Amino acid sequence: MKWLNKRIPIDPETLKTLGSEPVPYHLKRWWFCLGGTPFYLFVVQVVTGILLSFYYIPNADFAYESVAHISHEVPFGWWIRSIHKWSSNLMIVAVLLHVLRVFFTGAYRAPREINWMIGSVILFTVLGFGFTGYSLIHEQLSYWGATVAGNLLNSVPLVGHHISNFFLGGETISGNTLTRFFIFHIGILPTIMIALLLGHIALVRLLGVTKFTFKRQTVSPYATFPFYPDHVLTELIIGVVLMILLTSFACIFPAELGEKANPLLTPSHIKPEWYFYFTFSWLKLTGLTFAILSLGFFAFLFVLWPFVDAQIRKRLPDSEISVYIGIVGFAILVILTLIEAFGWLH
Repeated sequence: MKWLNKRIPIDPETLKTLGSEPVPYHLKRWWFCLGGTPFYLFVVQVVTGILLSFYYIPNADFAYESVAHISHEVPFGWWIRSIHKWSSNLMIVAVLLHVLRVFFTGAYRAPREINWMIGSVILFTVLGFGFTGYSLIHEQLSYWGATVAGNLLNSVPLVGHHISNFFLGGETISGNTLTRFFIFHIGILPTIMIALLLGHIALVRLLGVTKFTFKRQTVSPYATFPFYPDHVLTELIIGVVLMILLTSFACIFPAELGEKANPLLTPSHIKPEWYFYFTFSWLKLTGLTFAILSLGFFAFLFVLWPFVDAQIRKRLPDSEISVYIGIVGFAILVILTLIEAFGWLH
């Protein structure tokens, strides 16, 4: 230990103090501590993504065949691909639930506005992971879904054409498109995600966790429990449960492979992944240009909501109008998703 301490000058007592940090008692409830769940799923994504990248070929001529090779010929390739797919889906759900919990408990308010903004960008980054990963399969639906996404970007006034060209690597989907999606998926987005997570965790450590009191709380509102071993063991249990769920989903509902992308044959109904259903419904209801501008405005408002809420509460002290706005917004999101899921609009 003396030899090691000279070369790594970290005081063991300091580490012990950090490990025994008191955690607010309400975090014993899983739904109040959802941040660890998407982080664990992100680690699963990284590990399985690295394994898949050994076999995947980001080329329009070979991408589909390489995915088919992974699914049907590589030992346990179907399982790794399915785990990657389902962990992506569960990560989106977990991040969304975490955002909802923070929103409806008002945990984004001062002094935690910046951490809300970072969390919002994390949500958008996770959706970016889902879109680029789905597009890399290069099957019919993913190809035409990317085409629709390119058209949406192209409809942005003034800069849309340039953004679309950069995103697709040209005027339309071409050989450059998959290469760019692959770079986004394994390089740019993971780098952004790691930076955001470090900033998010650092602010949680610096500002502490928001403390809540409950009407029927049986313990003192000041009650705490140690980070280690209590909280660490809870997170490990959640990790084991998640792996059981992921393996069950992978075995019961393995990742499928549709028809290969055909630029000359448009599918009768283009359907994206479920987490983009609301955008397709909104697009059908409003039109291309208005849809992209309104979605951009809502995203901007979502990121800056702590400051909007502060202005509302400044004029109406102790007002909880934000809760009702959140309920309406979430209801609209669910309704638009269901409309696309059941094909109520054509």
